[in-house]
Amino acid sequence: MTLQLFLLAAAGLFAIGLYGALSQQSIVMLMMGLELMLNGVVLAAAALWFFVAPDGTDGPVLIVVVVTAMAIEMAVGFAVATAIYRARQVDTTDAAADLKG
Repeated sequence: MTLQLFLLAAAGLFAIGLYGALSQQSIVMLMMGLELMLNGVVLAAAALWFFVAPDGTDGPVLIVVVVTAMAIEMAVGFAVATAIYRARQVDTTDAAADLKG
């Protein structure tokens, strides 16, 4: 595997996630698109770390921190989506527009 293949896979993940985030109105599908985009960024960062500076320990620590932040973000996002659904029986972004500041 080469760096170019990893970056191509990361760009593919990011593009699929961007399409999913922009084309879906369901809150869960929007969050899945955002998660795919973040996974693409993490894959690119891990590949760059592995091929450019494999001796350092900064790369793996950064990847673990980012993956942990992603897990927390998804847990909070799904909790908010579940709370909105339970309170108003809506699961689309247009129907939840009254949440604006």
